[in-house]
Amino acid sequence: MKHAKKNLAEYKKHSFLHRIITGDEKWVYYENPKRKAAYVDPGEPGPSQPKRDIHCEKVMLCIWWDQKGVVYYELLNPNETVTGDRYRRQLGNLARALDEKRPAIANKNYKVLFHDDNARPHRAKTAQNKVEQLGWDQLIQPAYSPDLAPSDYHLFRSMQMGLSDVRFRNAGEVRNWIDGWIAGKDEDFFKRGIHKLPRRWQEVIANDGEYIG
Repeated sequence: MKHAKKNLAEYKKHSFLHRIITGDEKWVYYENPKRKAAYVDPGEPGPSQPKRDIHCEKVMLCIWWDQKGVVYYELLNPNETVTGDRYRRQLGNLARALDEKRPAIANKNYKVLFHDDNARPHRAKTAQNKVEQLGWDQLIQPAYSPDLAPSDYHLFRSMQMGLSDVRFRNAGEVRNWIDGWIAGKDEDFFKRGIHKLPRRWQEVIANDGEYIG
């Protein structure tokens, strides 16, 4: 809760949402069973849902975005994951994408306020050294707080809904789907995700630090 208080206090002094570049990873499965919507009485269990094959192929999406849209993403090879060294290289790729796509940052009109979670590769010394080398500020993210991570509560939630009942044959089809999904989102979609943060900090504070979903 102390991090939410600190971030909210800083935001009230100087709005910084336009500076935030946030990112995270998500597994994208080749098989995505359709979930059934159902209304049940309070306290009653919902209907059983189709389960994904535990041996289903998957690829990891690593994506970074701001209030204007997606800045950069990588799709790893099937079942490949992120390490500290890989994350360091990805941050370099992200920095180059920012120079190309965000002139205000390239021209040093403002500094990046970088936000990610506390996954081990993100906090590896090599990755942290890279953030420092790039001259980025960091937005504090409490551990185990997906309710305060825009990728979790906004971007990935919407993406997962779009994936319902979608099946892929290979990683190329996954990439084409992701490109189409990104192209179908206007700037307001991304802005809403970032601009929910102050309200979410307020809710966490009001909830004594409890998870808000």
